[in-house]
Amino acid sequence: MLIDLHTHLEGRVRPATAVALAADLGLPDRDWAAALTLPRPGTLTTFLDRVGASYPFFSSPDAITRIAREAVEDAAADGVDHLEVRFGPGTHVRAFGLDMDDVIAAVCRGFADGTAATGLPAGVVIAALRSHPDDLNAEVVAAATRFAGRGVVGFDLAGDELRFPDLERYVSLFRAAGAAGLGLTCHAAEAAPGVMARRAVELLGVTRIGHGTHIVDDPDVLAWCADHGVVVEMCPTSNWFTGALAAVADHPAPRFRDAGVPVVLGDDNPVQTGSSMAAERRVLHEELGFSPADLAELDRVSVAAAFLEPGQRSALAARLPR
Repeated sequence: MLIDLHTHLEGRVRPATAVALAADLGLPDRDWAAALTLPRPGTLTTFLDRVGASYPFFSSPDAITRIAREAVEDAAADGVDHLEVRFGPGTHVRAFGLDMDDVIAAVCRGFADGTAATGLPAGVVIAALRSHPDDLNAEVVAAATRFAGRGVVGFDLAGDELRFPDLERYVSLFRAAGAAGLGLTCHAAEAAPGVMARRAVELLGVTRIGHGTHIVDDPDVLAWCADHGVVVEMCPTSNWFTGALAAVADHPAPRFRDAGVPVVLGDDNPVQTGSSMAAERRVLHEELGFSPADLAELDRVSVAAAFLEPGQRSALAARLPR
């Protein structure tokens, strides 16, 4: 199965759609394929530059709906069986003077349209950003809770954890999201030390950690994550393209597996890396030594860890190979 539990909407804008929307939105002529994609692994700076090139296309609710619908269509074409997509509405609300509810509604509408067209179930994980002021993040979580059960399934914290390491700022946000029934995840230990993953679990109540590559650098944290069933969302190719890894074969996926840490998979920003979920699964098998049994366990964990209602989880579990 292909269950994508870590991917970003801003990293899924088709270059062809960028060209069409640029004309509609009156943006300058530009080689949008070159602006959005990376020909090879580089640095976090170059990676984020390419992701940021997509931001002007989130200036209109209609454009956002189109991008969201096409994200579901593209995942379905890749053979994905279940999709969760992260989206940080605060960036676009402040930059373009949009209404927060209108922006989230536009994403949910696009996902619903994509699901209706393809049959692929998809949910939105709303992300607060560490670099944003507290009042904006409070607005983000309040809107996310209003859309709980109406397309929004989870809540996340993303952004530069080295510049903004204090997690206590976000405790009330995650408490509100959890009270609304949203699943909780957090980007952590991607650039910061592994202990930040444990702090995210203990302070914010998250059940999943995004990336978490530095968890393996701390044997105590690694063992703690295994003992507490903390799920790590792995995105191997993305970590290589940001310069976090010298080679994709250096990804710590085998060390997570061997330590008993449950893992799931995502393609993070597939337009930038050119690597889809199907390609990421091949990386696990061909580059990182995951056996068919390991991949079957990853599928089982993915079904259990996805932000789903019980009936939806049962339906997805029924599709697991027996």
